[in-house]
Amino acid sequence: MPPAVTDPAAVVRQHLGDNEIDYEEPEEGVFTFALPGERKQQTPVRLDIGPHALGVHAFVCRRPDEQHERVYKWLLERNMRMYAVAFALDQLGDIYLDARLALSSVTPDDLDRLLGSVLTYADESFNSILELGFESSIRKEWEWRVSRGESTRNLEAFRGWLEAPDR
Repeated sequence: MPPAVTDPAAVVRQHLGDNEIDYEEPEEGVFTFALPGERKQQTPVRLDIGPHALGVHAFVCRRPDEQHERVYKWLLERNMRMYAVAFALDQLGDIYLDARLALSSVTPDDLDRLLGSVLTYADESFNSILELGFESSIRKEWEWRVSRGESTRNLEAFRGWLEAPDR
């Protein structure tokens, strides 16, 4: 059994390589990659190794077009039930998952749990965020496609409320 890796950057490199995640390291200790999902096809992630902590920043969705307060309230309520990461907003209102992990906790197991949380929460939340914050756009796109006989395959997750007469 090889000795445990204690350099956080080496742990990250090894974890990403072992899990066959293509990544870039544009500068020492900064890693960028995408995690594949089901509802959200991919979640872009950046890991930053700082002097005291590993920062995790994962893009979930751009700023909602509508019902901002409702979307942000939903995100804050979700934060209460999540492990290791929390939803956050940037200065534009775009939605991220964010976390900090003490450098002493950057182990293969903890990194795996942390990235698993990012992937799970981004993927599980994506359609709800779209439904709450982009309902008008989704409805217009659906109606346009149906009227022209175009495929609605990538909108199937919303079929129930799109076809509901009382919504």
